Amino acid sequence: MDDFDRAAKSVKEAQDIKSLKEGVELIRHKLIHTLKQKGLEEMDAKGKEFNGDLHEAITEIPAPSDKLKGKIVDVVEKGYTLDGKIIRYAKVVVGK
Repeated sequence: MDDFDRAAKSVKEAQDIKSLKEGVELIRHKLIHTLKQKGLEEMDAKGKEFNGDLHEAITEIPAPSDKLKGKIVDVVEKGYTLDGKIIRYAKVVVGK
């Protein structure tokens, strides 16, 4: 939270956008690392077989190839698990 507070303050005073972007990216990496240590994992969905227990299909589109029929063509919103339990389903586009 301290990092975010410093970043919010910097936004108001920043004149060097490049260093501001780098700072925000560093905070993002630090947060991701901390969440992973606590058991958070991002679902790997793209190209996988659609599974209603893990994924929420937003829409279906014609599959770009026969190989992608019934598979996830795009991920609209990432899904996450925490210690193996789903905390957010991946919102996906499925090939038909």
